[in-house]
Amino acid sequence: MIFTLIETNKLKDKMQKIKNYLREILPKSVIFWTHKVRAIMATIWYGFPTNSIKVIGVTGTNGKTTTCHIISHILEKAGYKIGMATTIDFKIGDKISQNTTKMTTLNPFILQRKLSEMAKAKCDYAIIETTSHAISQYRNWGIKYHSVVLTNITHDHLDYHKTFKSYRDIKVKLFENNPKVSVINRDDESYQYFEEKDTKKKYLYTIDNRASVMAKKILYQSDGSLFTLVTGEGQIPIHSPLPGKFNIYNVLAGICVGMGENIPLEKIKEAIENMKNVPGRMEKLDYDQDFTVIVDFAHTPDGLKQVFETVKPAVLGKLIHVGGATGNRDKTKRPLLGAMAGKYADVAIVTNEDPYSENPQAIIDAVAHGVPRGGKEGKSKVLDKNFLKISNRKSAILKALRMAKKGDLVLITGKGCETKMAVGDDKFIPWSDKEIVKEALYKTDKT
Repeated sequence: MIFTLIETNKLKDKMQKIKNYLREILPKSVIFWTHKVRAIMATIWYGFPTNSIKVIGVTGTNGKTTTCHIISHILEKAGYKIGMATTIDFKIGDKISQNTTKMTTLNPFILQRKLSEMAKAKCDYAIIETTSHAISQYRNWGIKYHSVVLTNITHDHLDYHKTFKSYRDIKVKLFENNPKVSVINRDDESYQYFEEKDTKKKYLYTIDNRASVMAKKILYQSDGSLFTLVTGEGQIPIHSPLPGKFNIYNVLAGICVGMGENIPLEKIKEAIENMKNVPGRMEKLDYDQDFTVIVDFAHTPDGLKQVFETVKPAVLGKLIHVGGATGNRDKTKRPLLGAMAGKYADVAIVTNEDPYSENPQAIIDAVAHGVPRGGKEGKSKVLDKNFLKISNRKSAILKALRMAKKGDLVLITGKGCETKMAVGDDKFIPWSDKEIVKEALYKTDKT
């Protein structure tokens, strides 16, 4: 048994080395051709499962996972059976399992298998996070989208797409095949590129402009928000348990999908007001400590900014931030992430995240380079005073928890509820920010 496992791991390592070598020597056109062939084979193998299930595709830089969960909750409360595939979990009716692949949109064979399982289970809808990488690599080939949703487009994945225009245009492709319903964030600067695509029903949602679905008279609270939903079907007050302006956008996207499926506003309101927080998204960890601990998946400059702006006003003491950046990904955003921490946090701790095949210290240094830039004039962060570089992520989290006093907030970003850390090409080690916090605070309580 042990011998077989060792041999299997050796084979995986060899296959990965071969794949990496082929990526270096083959033209991109050939690589994309192989992606498409694999996707076609997967779709045929599983018998075009989306012909018998309504697929809702959610794309955007930030907010995809939360939006998928909001849509799922609304549709379920309306009596529909739901399948779902997100960054954090898979759902087929009442069966929920964790996504441990560290992939948002799965490879075609796994994705089509999941869709086939949803169809066989008689799910009415399949809700799928659909990334720009997935669209570019044809992972979603053969999927017939009933509804498509744009959350937003901000700085990310420029290592892969090279330019923001290319990144945007790939996402636009999701809206080009005449879906029955399209849902678009009117406040996003790129919304017009999506709005011009044909669809039977089109919903634009907004906070700051005018559109078919609007949130007005907003009252932000530490544990959610109150707002008046204004639509062509009428107005209705909503109390969302999800905090922050960015979550109002996510809720509005979910509302639009519900409206597109002719669900009454009262039923949508009921679903939203009975929602629970999505794991690893602005998730509070409470072990009777006298300070607040929040873990969040934020890993882009805009996503991190939104989280900081949501939590900062409610902090009575100091805001202590623990974060870093992912390896083998867009390097240009690393100092921007550091600058966000430098601007909003009282103490910034830069640490390891998912280095993949890169040198972890090089990533930390790149993020740390931006930290002093974020500070206001005369209040710039000083290394080893209110700005620390701690390469071991567990040590970084424990340091933040030890520093925290009554009224402080410890914000840990980048991994959310993930259970693995990527430390090489397709190599993972068990990891959980939440478990580290739990263990530390439990021990603190017992001493």
